[in-house]
Order: sequence, then C-alpha cells, then structure tokens
Amino acid sequence: MISYDYMIYALGSHLPAPLNLWSTDSNGEYIPPKPVKGRLLPGYRGTKPEGIAWLKENQKIVEEAPSVLVVGGGALGIQFATDIATVHPMKPVTLLHSRKRLLPRFDEAMHSEILNVIESIDNIDVILGERLDLSSVDEQPEKFNERGQRVVRTMAGREIAADLILLCTGQTPNTGLLREFDPATVKPDDGLAYVLRTMQLGVLRSKTPAGELEDALNKVSLTESESEPSTPSMDDPLEETLYPHIFVVGDAADAFGAIKAGHTAYWQGIVAAKNIIHLVKRSEGASEEDEPLERYQPGAPAIKVSLGLDKAVFQSEGIIGRRDGAPEDLHASSMWPLFGFEITNDDQMYE
Repeated sequence: MISYDYMIYALGSHLPAPLNLWSTDSNGEYIPPKPVKGRLLPGYRGTKPEGIAWLKENQKIVEEAPSVLVVGGGALGIQFATDIATVHPMKPVTLLHSRKRLLPRFDEAMHSEILNVIESIDNIDVILGERLDLSSVDEQPEKFNERGQRVVRTMAGREIAADLILLCTGQTPNTGLLREFDPATVKPDDGLAYVLRTMQLGVLRSKTPAGELEDALNKVSLTESESEPSTPSMDDPLEETLYPHIFVVGDAADAFGAIKAGHTAYWQGIVAAKNIIHLVKRSEGASEEDEPLERYQPGAPAIKVSLGLDKAVFQSEGIIGRRDGAPEDLHASSMWPLFGFEITNDDQMYE
C-alpha cells in the first residue's frame, strides 16, 4: 500500500500481439510467452537485457519469414514496412491500410511524400482503403495456401497471403487500474481515461438515449470524413471532479484530440505538474482559492517518421519535409544528455 497526496497516472498503452513485448498481466504476474513461428520468445518483465533479447529473437523471426504483411498505415506500420523492406530487399512486404490516406491526422502532403518513397522501394506493395477482417486472423483452423502462407482477408473479401503478419492497428490504453478504481473514469468505447482540461481525472456523466444517439452519429461522421470529433473549448466552464488530486497524461488520457506521442505527453505532464504545485500552494494558503488552474491545449500535429534506414519525413509547425541520409540510430545518443548522461561514443549507450 502506497499513500499519496497527488498522483500522475502515466502508464501509456500497449501494442497488440505479436508486437507487445510484455510478459506480465495488469497485476505484474508473469505470463509465459506463446511461441511465434515455432520460436519461443524470451520473457520480458521490464529489464534492459530482457528487452534486447526479445528484440533479437523477433529480428530472427522477421529475417526467416519469406514474406510479411504489415496491417496499419500509421507511423508504426509505415516504419515496420519500410524498415523490413530496406533491410531485406528480396523479401515481399505488403502494407495494408483501412483508409485511403496514410497518417490521416496529418497534412495530406505527408501521405504523398511517404507514398513517393514507398513506391521507390521495389519489394513493398501498398493496399489502401481496405480494412482487415480481424476475424480472419483469429479463425480456427487457420487458413493456408499451397505455399504454406497464412491467408487472411479484408472486409471487401480480398485474400492476402503472407508468412508473417504484424498488426499495427492501434494501441490499447493501460487504464485497467483506473477502471478497477472507478469504472466511471474510463470511457467504455475506447478505454481512455476521461480527463478535464487541467489533466485531472474526471468522471463520465451518464448518457441519455439522445446523447448515445448523438455519439453514434458522430462516429459515423468520423468514419466518412476522417475528421476529428469536437472537444470541449478552452473557455468552457471547468467540470467538477471527485478526484482533483489524480492527473492522467500520455497515451492513457483522452486528451482533447492530442496526437499520441512523447512530445504531447511531455506537455501534458508539464500542465499536471504546474497544477499540482498550484494545489499544494492553495492548501497551504499561499495561493488564492479562485486562481484558476492551467488548462491543456494540444499543439499542432508534429511527427518524424523514418522510411527505411536512411530516409525520413517530418511535419512540424506547418512545415512538411523529407530528409535523406539520416543515421540508422535516429540520433539516439542525443536523448541521453536529457537524462544527465554524457555520451561520447555509441558503446556507452549499451552499458
């Protein structure tokens, strides 16, 4: 039991199998990994050596697969497809995306730039506008063709064969602890924590039948137009919450349309930290009761996506660009000084 006055919940999200490397359940209990392609993966419980071993085994699985299907045209799917195709230029790679645009939440020029690079890579085939029928992935017995490849199908009925299937179809928020604490703090449709503009944990209000109908219509609109749902204005009155001392940031939070990325989680954390300091001062009488807490406003979408080992595209502050000759480690050494470590050679990163 750990007591606290204030808490920032930042447990992020996890990937679907076989990309989720964790070998523990929500309570931290060890779950032996299932074999993948006849190979028993090492378990991962959070240590660096376990993570390295897991990654090396998965590199072998990709290397040994004659062909690969990557499902999902977000940043992760694009990076997987282009990395695999570049490292293994003789290996057929298929990238399947349910929408007609890659990275639909970003500028359309990003889609065009990425597609131009992908089309220059001979061993990648891109299928846009068709959604994978996930039941074909889970159905038993599994379907194989005469070459021994796994066969899955899209919702349109197209069959796709591959020796290895990587699902990059979105991450699942790690909000199980919040759901156990109070189910009304977690949105039932997507599992995200409901937060106020102050990044404080909120409580969902019960929906009337009319409200449920409005939500359903909004989802239909989102599917058809690929637009984002409306979010509360910065000027709207702040809701009351039962949990003003709990804050949620990062991938676990339904943060008003913010892109799920490290830089957005960082700024959400800044807002949460400032508001905790404000509440502490308020409790000590050093701050006025009516002085408002800081509110979070997502910034413009920004991202850098690697395309194979030496190319990348980016969107930042309205600028879309491409870089060739990028280092293979994506400037990994530049991150260590942020944590107080001076890196003078690559070997120091692996100590």
